[in-house]
Amino acid sequence: MTTAMQELLSILDLERLEHNLYRGRSPQAGWQRVFGGQVIGQALVAAQRTVEAERHVHSLHCYFMRPGDPSVPIIYEVDRIRDGGSFTTRRVVAIQHGHAIFSLEASFQAEEEGLEHQIDGPTDVPEPETLKSQTELIEMMGDNVPEAIRKFWARERPLEIKPVILEHYTTRKKLPPQQRVWVRTSGDVPDDRALQAAILAYLSDMTLLDTSTFAHGRTGFDPDLMMASLDHAMWFHRPHKLDDWLLYSQDSPNAIGARGFTRGFLYARDGRLIASVAQEGLVRVKTTPKK
Repeated sequence: MTTAMQELLSILDLERLEHNLYRGRSPQAGWQRVFGGQVIGQALVAAQRTVEAERHVHSLHCYFMRPGDPSVPIIYEVDRIRDGGSFTTRRVVAIQHGHAIFSLEASFQAEEEGLEHQIDGPTDVPEPETLKSQTELIEMMGDNVPEAIRKFWARERPLEIKPVILEHYTTRKKLPPQQRVWVRTSGDVPDDRALQAAILAYLSDMTLLDTSTFAHGRTGFDPDLMMASLDHAMWFHRPHKLDDWLLYSQDSPNAIGARGFTRGFLYARDGRLIASVAQEGLVRVKTTPKK
């Protein structure tokens, strides 16, 4: 298990302060703001701590209101909105410096039988073992990888990511707004369904908003772009132990008003649809001040 993976498991183990009140911390990795997936995962953990173990999250909806400060703890306040016969609803507000920076609503359900179907995932995707890791790509492509991307890929993270298509990162061509990446954790995940869901929520924010820039010959690493998640929704369809690669298939149906809309579908290697994601984010082109 990598140090980064150990750190992820640690930051998801929130400190209980009081009834419905929890405290989380951020890794001191030099980021200017807290990674959105971290806040989603921690808020989900806070909500889970107030829900019966046999009820599992099936959806969450959240808003990012202020950038998180990684230098100070985040306080998570849980509102126990409803405990019904089959469903449980929770609202969580994340607070820093006396202000709400993020909110999440999540719904939990006791498992039951019902109609089942899914749309098949992509079939023309190479297996992850045939693709190079980001570290290997840096060595192979050298200066063809922009410096900002090279630094990001070289940083140790709790996830391994293998892009299926590299053209997005090495050219300014206007390309279809879609991408596929294989992703897995860089260490074993405990056999705990609630924790597995929180880690899945964490990784669901990775690479997603970038997809909205590809139709414009851009990437999220462009220095003249200001990008940030605005909202995030996720539906958990089938449990997964996160013990193998997941295929994250993403597209961006629309961009307008300095906002990019993106969708993602997480598939197990055997083709089972594990979760669906939708997100809108700020994608603003910075203007040069007039002299």
